[in-house]
Amino acid sequence: MQLTSSQWSTLYNMFSFGLIAMLACTVYTLVSQSRVLPKYRNALVLSSMVTFIAGYHYFRIFNSFIDSSDAGMVKVGNAQGSFNEAYRYVDWVLTVPLLLVEVVAVLALAKAAASSLIGRLVPAATAMIALGYPGEIATDNGSKILWGVLSTIPFLYILYVLFVELGKSLERQPEGVAATVGRLRLLLIATWGVYPISYLFPLLGIEGTDAFMYRQIGYTVADVLAKCVFGLTIYKIARMKSAAEGMKDDH
Repeated sequence: MQLTSSQWSTLYNMFSFGLIAMLACTVYTLVSQSRVLPKYRNALVLSSMVTFIAGYHYFRIFNSFIDSSDAGMVKVGNAQGSFNEAYRYVDWVLTVPLLLVEVVAVLALAKAAASSLIGRLVPAATAMIALGYPGEIATDNGSKILWGVLSTIPFLYILYVLFVELGKSLERQPEGVAATVGRLRLLLIATWGVYPISYLFPLLGIEGTDAFMYRQIGYTVADVLAKCVFGLTIYKIARMKSAAEGMKDDH
């Protein structure tokens, strides 16, 4: 497809923004380990892993965009030299389960409760991403709708676990933590909501280069919010819980 110079430069800058945001958050969460109690550091390690994995895939996406471009013409599809959308799904199938594990890890729940939550959230998150990919690459709207509906089933189950099952444990958290976790869950819903909207562009009559550009922008903005802002909020919760348990801020 032939992008205008404005569309091409917009995507070039968005992919660059996504890459540097992920790398910066990785460094920040790594160097902030000493500012929380040891039992909350696993959550920060998971956050660093999420943004590192995403940063690697944005590097691959950025290079794929450059390699598939020729004078504004971007080759899209499955042929060699085409822009590779699959990098996003490889990223998501790794990072989305880790995002959910982060939430459980930072709350430092009892081992049995944590294992139960993780045992339900991780398979559901993997299924959600895996079921979404066939619809992403489908060329007919019927297939997109079918796989979109199937992908929504584990998504709804994740919401149930986050708001009902996880909600039961928040009553025992320090002051302010429950409210912050509540905002964290809303952030996940808001950012994850961008993905199906972008996914459904063809069904909304947005096609061609506009659909391609808006989809990539939507995915990138949602990724930064769902990984970087999410990770920084996890860090905030870890700091709050550490302070509530007597850790003094020497920084």
